[in-house]
Amino acid sequence: MPTEPETGYDETLGNKFVFVTGGVMSGLGKGITAASTGRLLSNAGFDVTAVKVDPYLNVDAGTMNPFQHGEVYVLKDGGEVDLDLGNYERFLDIDMTSKHNVTTGKVYQSVIEKERSGDYLGKTVQVIPHVTDDIKRRIREVAEGSDVCIIEVGGTVGDIEGMPYLEALRQFAHEEDEEDIQFIHVTLVPYSKNGEQKTKPTQHSVKELRSIGLQPDILVGRADDRLDPETKEKIALFCDVPTEAVFSNPDVPDIYQVPLMVEDEGLDEYVMERLDLADDALPEAERHNEWRELVTQDQSGTVNVALVGKYGLEDAYLSIYESLKHAGLAHNVNVETEWIHAEELADGTDGQLDGMDAVVVPGGFGSRGTEGKMEAIRYARENGVPYLGLCLGFQLAVVEYARNVLGLEGAHSAELDEETPYPVIDILPEQEGVDDMGGTMRLGAHVTEIEEDTLAHRIYDDDSCTERHRHRYEVNPEYIDDLEAAGLRFSGESGRRMEILELPEHPYFLGTQFHPEFRSRPGRASPPFVGLLDAALELQGESTEEKRTDGPADEAEEVEV
Repeated sequence: MPTEPETGYDETLGNKFVFVTGGVMSGLGKGITAASTGRLLSNAGFDVTAVKVDPYLNVDAGTMNPFQHGEVYVLKDGGEVDLDLGNYERFLDIDMTSKHNVTTGKVYQSVIEKERSGDYLGKTVQVIPHVTDDIKRRIREVAEGSDVCIIEVGGTVGDIEGMPYLEALRQFAHEEDEEDIQFIHVTLVPYSKNGEQKTKPTQHSVKELRSIGLQPDILVGRADDRLDPETKEKIALFCDVPTEAVFSNPDVPDIYQVPLMVEDEGLDEYVMERLDLADDALPEAERHNEWRELVTQDQSGTVNVALVGKYGLEDAYLSIYESLKHAGLAHNVNVETEWIHAEELADGTDGQLDGMDAVVVPGGFGSRGTEGKMEAIRYARENGVPYLGLCLGFQLAVVEYARNVLGLEGAHSAELDEETPYPVIDILPEQEGVDDMGGTMRLGAHVTEIEEDTLAHRIYDDDSCTERHRHRYEVNPEYIDDLEAAGLRFSGESGRRMEILELPEHPYFLGTQFHPEFRSRPGRASPPFVGLLDAALELQGESTEEKRTDGPADEAEEVEV
C-alpha cells in the first residue's frame, strides 16, 4: 500500500489561505479542483486542511434528501455534512470535523444566540460586521495549525445566499498580507456549435466578482478539453489576470486523475510561488508521488458489482462508489458498479442480478425499496454471491434471515413497520423518549470489538475497529440467540449493540451497522470492500478453472497425452 506523505505545520510560514469560488453554474467541479491542488501541496511537504462553505440555511446536511443533494457524509465527530468534505478527506487523507463545514444556519444560529445573551452590548446586529466576523472567525479557527487552508465557497457567484461569504472574503483580502491569500475562480468554458471555446461566461462571472470588490488571482477553465492558447490569452485580457494565471481543467476519465492534470498544468507551482511557499517546498525529486503511481497503475480484469438502492443518482451513494474504486486499486482490477433500482426487485430478482460478481445494499432511511433490497439479499445468500450490507443493508439482512430462515413471517424493523409482530430491529430502551430529530441518532466514530476466528477478524486483522455510524435502530436483543442458533453470526459488538454479522458457510456474506465507506481512501481501501473483492475474484478464478477442466472428454484426453 502506498504510504501517505509526511507533513508538519511550519510555524514560520504562518497561515496561508486559498479561496475557491465558482461561476456560471454549480457542479463544475471546483471542489475537486481545490482538493487536487491541496493534494499536490501536501505532496510538496505542506500541512493542508480545508473548509467547505455551504450557503444554505440548514445547520447541517443531516435532514437533506440525498436525491436532491447527494449523500450525507458523516465525519468522525458525528457531523453530518456535504459530500464535498468526503472528497477532501479522500484526497488529503485527513480526518475533518464539523468545524470544517460552515453553513449559513450555523452562522446565523451563533449570531442570534450571542444577541440573545447580550454579547453585542445592545448594538444593532447586522450582516456587516457581525455575520461576516463570525464567518471569518470560523475559517481562521480551522486554519490554525496548518500551513495552507483551502476554502471552497459553495454555490455560484451572484447567488443571493452567498453574498455574506463573498463580503467576508473581500474583508479577508483587506486584512491579510498579499502573499498569504489567493483567490481561485473556477468557471465554465463551453463550446459553440462550430467548436470554438467561448469565454463570455467567464468574463461575466469575473465581472460579477469584481463588482463586489474581489479580483481573482487565478482562473481555472472547466471544459471538455484543454484551453487553447488563444482562449487563455483572451480570458487573461478581459479578466485582468496574467496569461500564466489561466489554467485548464478538462474532463478526465476519473476524478483521481485530476491532481495529475492540475500538476501538468502547473497550477500547484503557481499557487506556491504566489503564496511565497516555493522555497519551503520539497524539491521535485523528493516529493511524494504515490498518488500518481496509484492512479496510473495497470489494471487487469473486471469485477461487476450490483449496488441495489432506491436513489437513481450516483452522488447519493458517492462514498460507496469511491470505496469500490479504492478496493479495485488495491487489487489492480477495474470495478464496474451497476446501480439497480430496489423497487424493481420487490417481486423477485428476475435475472437482474445474474452475472453479478457481488452485491452491495447501502444504508438509507424510509421503507421505499426495502422489499426489493431483501430480495437482493436473499439472492446473494442463497446463491453464494459475495454480499456486503451497510447500515440498513445490515439490518435488512437480519430481517431477511428472520423471515426466510427462522420462519418469522412478517418480521421487520420497527422503524419501517410499527405493527410488525417480530420487531427484529428496534430502538433500544435507552434511546426512547427523545423528541429532537437527531437526538436518537448514533453518529460518528465508535469502537467495535471483533471476535476471533471470524471473517470480520480476518479482514480487519485486529480485535477491534473504529468506524463511523449514522443510524437510530439496532438489532433487537430478544432475537439474537434465535438468529445465531439458526446460523447467523454476530462477529462484532459494541456493548449490547450488534455491529457486524456474517454467515460462516458463505463465500462472503458480511453486514456492518456502521458505514466503512466513510473512512476509505485511495491508498487505504476499506477492509470490508477489499474483502468483498477478494471473494469475488476468488470465485471468478474458480469459475475459470471449472471452464478449463469442464471441456469435452477428448479434449481432456489430449491434454493428458
